[in-house]
Amino acid sequence: MNLAFLPMLFFDKIWIVRGQTLWTNGIIFLLRTICGLRLEIRGEENLPAGAAVIACKHQSAFETMIFHRITRDPAVILKKELLNIPVYGWYCRKTKMIAVDRKGQAAALKSMLAQARTALDDNRPIIIFPEGTRSAVDSDLPFQPGIAALYSKLKQPVTPVALNTGLFWPRKSFLCRPGKMVIEFLPPIEAGLDRKIFMTELKSRIESRTKELVDEGRAQYLSN
Repeated sequence: MNLAFLPMLFFDKIWIVRGQTLWTNGIIFLLRTICGLRLEIRGEENLPAGAAVIACKHQSAFETMIFHRITRDPAVILKKELLNIPVYGWYCRKTKMIAVDRKGQAAALKSMLAQARTALDDNRPIIIFPEGTRSAVDSDLPFQPGIAALYSKLKQPVTPVALNTGLFWPRKSFLCRPGKMVIEFLPPIEAGLDRKIFMTELKSRIESRTKELVDEGRAQYLSN
């Protein structure tokens, strides 16, 4: 698909966006038919339409693709180095993903905010992984300052997302286990809270619900 869509780089980015959606649907189909791995999306009533900030737990490679199916033209915050990957990086540039230099500190935050404002102006949802990296299922990594900066500067509600994908498609693993991955959109956190209160609330909501989903997934896996 990467090779087939290369000519689309010369046209409007909507063609690449459609390709990303097609690619994601293909992966979901193959996971189900080959690996016996199904997907359930919960809390869709909490999924905002158009411009939004979505903060998602990150356990698996799956989260980097699923938003191409369940949101329209997402602007995913990713590390700048990914733009240097041949073909893949070209698509990220074309679809205006939000690239961040993780060593850039204040300058990196400023650049991220500028790109995020542009995405909101274009009515796109911003996807951020607050931990900044994939985490093991039972780990408790701190949330990075990027999400706090987005919340305080953009003055937008933030929709938390919990999941259990790492149980079935672990980080740094090619192999998948059969079962049912669950991704759940939680009620949004309203704009305007104190920064520290927001960070505490966001982490509490995501981590507590993720633990429940992981426990649910483990029970399901053991029963099979």
